[in-house]
Amino acid sequence: MELFTRSWAALRAAVAELPDEDFARPSGCAGWLVRDLACHLIIDAQDVLITLATPAEAEPTRDAVTYWDVAGAPPAGDPLDALTVRLAAAYEEPRLLKFHLDDVGSAAGRAAGLADPAGRVGTRGEVLTAGDYLSAYVLEWTLHHLDLVAHLPDAAGPPAEGLAASRAMLEEIAGARFPASFSDADALLVGTGRRKPAEAEAAELGGLAAALPLVLT
Repeated sequence: MELFTRSWAALRAAVAELPDEDFARPSGCAGWLVRDLACHLIIDAQDVLITLATPAEAEPTRDAVTYWDVAGAPPAGDPLDALTVRLAAAYEEPRLLKFHLDDVGSAAGRAAGLADPAGRVGTRGEVLTAGDYLSAYVLEWTLHHLDLVAHLPDAAGPPAEGLAASRAMLEEIAGARFPASFSDADALLVGTGRRKPAEAEAAELGGLAAALPLVLT
């Protein structure tokens, strides 16, 4: 729960500190500008609020790791992705995106802090404990923080503890460990297909290379 709060606060702070011109730069999400990613984070925050306000009585069907479905390639022509780009453009000014993300994002952070980790919530037709749901989102926040700073060398990156926890989660999803020579950030970027491994990295990955990328949905 605390790691969710730290990861989310760091990501929101990184967006808040960006100069306006950075919102028109590319992000690490293919086809998305930074402004599009910021808009997606607003939608993510809304999802967190909705899920935490959707109690469930059934036994959990997934946990923080199995929450994620894995595909071999990004979905093509996702209408929600196209909607996000149009919605981001409608904000017109970065300050409006910043305001909305701070407003809804702060509420999502407060709701997470008030949630009972053992309480059950429903989302995407599945049931998880609130603790597992929020733990799954540490990976979401960390990956999107890496996306945010992909082409912004002066922007603050994700917290080290979030990177380490996200790497461990991705390794559980993969059923294998990334080489010790990989930094946590590199394991996440290569593992999720955000960048291709260099020749030497591919050799170190061995058989794991054939299973990559892990596209999380």
